[in-house]
Amino acid sequence: MRQTAGLGTPLDAAATVNRGFLPGNRFRLKGSLLLPLLAMWLVACSQAEPPATVSAEFDSRHNDEQPALSGNGRFLALVSNRDGNRGILLYDRKQRQMVDLPRLNRRNAIAESPSLSYTGRYIVYVTSDSIRPEIELYDRVLQQPQVLTANYRGWFRNPSISPDGRYVAFEAGVRGQWDIEVLDRGPNVESDVPDELRSRLSSSP
Repeated sequence: MRQTAGLGTPLDAAATVNRGFLPGNRFRLKGSLLLPLLAMWLVACSQAEPPATVSAEFDSRHNDEQPALSGNGRFLALVSNRDGNRGILLYDRKQRQMVDLPRLNRRNAIAESPSLSYTGRYIVYVTSDSIRPEIELYDRVLQQPQVLTANYRGWFRNPSISPDGRYVAFEAGVRGQWDIEVLDRGPNVESDVPDELRSRLSSSP
């Protein structure tokens, strides 16, 4: 015996749901679910904003490459040919402007592969002329470059400076292969790590 019920009863509701899963109603069910999901996705996409990048602040038509950030994240060094010659530029992300680097870039040499200390006071990089490359250190306070590899033989690349500015690591091709060298500038080097941060790091376990 077939059981029947009036409209609005639980049996009618169950029958309506069951009919939704019949082959003839398959497209109707999928469409009813798809449209709300599509609307939600379009709203989310319209509200989402891309993350802010430095490129939007100082982008140019020239090639900018080999980025290096200072330890505190304020300064960005890069290699570019914006000035007509390939060289190292320094961008202040807080002031949103380029920083002058007197005597760092020279017309008879190419500077590249920069690395910055914690506040960006010290910049180490590779400079090469017609003879051979050298590792140089630029002090932004003194505004003077200093050759660090004058007593080394061979070729050099990929320098990296410690946050305090005391140690400089680089690759040296002295023995016919690339080896890692670490140069200690000595304990008398003025540290580029603020005193407050140094004391906090030294007291941490």
